[in-house]
Amino acid sequence: MKKVLLFVLVIFATHFVAAQNKNSFPQSFIGNWKGKLQWMVNGKPTQIFTMQLRIQPADTADQFTWQIIYGDDAKDNRPYILKPVDTATGHWVIDENDGIILDSYVHGNAIHGAFTVQGNTIVDNYKVENGKMLVEFFSIKLADKKQSGKGTEETPFVDSYTISNYQTGVLIKVK
Repeated sequence: MKKVLLFVLVIFATHFVAAQNKNSFPQSFIGNWKGKLQWMVNGKPTQIFTMQLRIQPADTADQFTWQIIYGDDAKDNRPYILKPVDTATGHWVIDENDGIILDSYVHGNAIHGAFTVQGNTIVDNYKVENGKMLVEFFSIKLADKKQSGKGTEETPFVDSYTISNYQTGVLIKVK
């Protein structure tokens, strides 16, 4: 009886660990994803366009392709590489293969980062949930800073910024 119970526990633990690994980053992100992205700019009509994200094991161990394709014609093709920095802390980088390296961080079932280019800070978020990838990009204009507060310990200065545009979409895994 003890042997049967031990056998059942070992089988259960093996399946539990395998399921946990499959649902963790980067395993749950691997695949070719496609969907519609809505781009909302303050004061302008919403634009909708196709977005693809292809994440596959790369030629180098522990690295992955991170290929973003915008539009149905695939002319805007961005072939990047996702590389681990410190997987224990969830630190990864997206290498754009042109000298630009973007830090990204895993929290739960999401990876996100923030970077500033030409006076705009972009915050990105990719989250896999229920077999779908939720994608968000916020663009923040650093020049449009408003400061409030008194500069005291009780009421410190606080800077707030204009979010000039927002992109959101749902990607589905395709073959």
